[in-house]
Amino acid sequence: MNVIELHAKVWAGLQARRQQLPHSLLLVGQKGTGKYDLARLFAASLLCEQPQDNGQACGKCLACNWYSQGNHPDFRLLRPDALSDEGEVEDGKKKPSQQITIDQVRGLDDFLTIGTHRAGLRVILVNPAEAMNRNTANALLKTLEEPAPGTLFLLVSNEPLRLLPTIRSRCQVVPVPLPQPKAAEKVLADAGLADAGRWLALAGGSPGLALELSASGQGAWLEMLIKRLSTGRNVDALAIAGEMEKVIKDSKGKLLLKTVVEALQKWLVDLTMARNGLPVRYFLPQQATISGLADMIPAVRLNHAYRDMIKRRQEAEQPLNARLFLEGVFLDYRALFAN
Repeated sequence: MNVIELHAKVWAGLQARRQQLPHSLLLVGQKGTGKYDLARLFAASLLCEQPQDNGQACGKCLACNWYSQGNHPDFRLLRPDALSDEGEVEDGKKKPSQQITIDQVRGLDDFLTIGTHRAGLRVILVNPAEAMNRNTANALLKTLEEPAPGTLFLLVSNEPLRLLPTIRSRCQVVPVPLPQPKAAEKVLADAGLADAGRWLALAGGSPGLALELSASGQGAWLEMLIKRLSTGRNVDALAIAGEMEKVIKDSKGKLLLKTVVEALQKWLVDLTMARNGLPVRYFLPQQATISGLADMIPAVRLNHAYRDMIKRRQEAEQPLNARLFLEGVFLDYRALFAN
């Protein structure tokens, strides 16, 4: 996916900062807009020894070769182990962490004190920044308060309000907005995605999320969920809870419980839109089905259900029992249709 084409203005703004870089930038925006890819490309362009006219890395110099292989001496990436290439869970092994740990931040101490390669720039990319708990964030804050010379921190966040205010205050914020739908559809189509408009709508306009949802194995659970939700009051809440729990376990960390809850949130949004005579926003092919279901539900009941689902989304981060949690969610959904 060509994120520079999608976010030409943001890229131009980043390039304009090259002459006088701050010590930290915070890229914020909705999940799947391409923030992380932009940050990676910007880091590559800063480390490149012969950048192109538009600021992109040349891809040919020694620095670009190091960077592409993941071993540039002046670059560090902080991210949860669950997001790494080795993030899959093997039977009998501990699940990879969903958080950036304090040890990862402390591991920067030597990196920040030794000299840079060829007296160049030092870049640390943190993604997603909200994956830091309070202790980890406070450890990073000490570094941000007294930044080492020639160092740039690139923080990427889907939920900047979850960051410590003191972290946000020490960063220059770079908003990464949703791209125009037509432009996003074109880029997705160029990337080989069929039915790009449908997936883009389901992703709330985020092209990266559209690609993720449409990827092999990602669409199957969603189609199953849609089929069950479409039965309305006849949904077998306990059966679908069991099915979804199995899919989550079989995904070995690729499908999270919170992702299922987010899909339900979108379904409730579309029910609310249809209840008010408006076109659905996410599940475009199911417009007629959703409209029919919405006519069976009092508007006030939908409003309460959505507020409850927001709480469920928070609970999904650390559920005591995933099966019981899902059963409660789907029983609440069936209750929307009670007489």
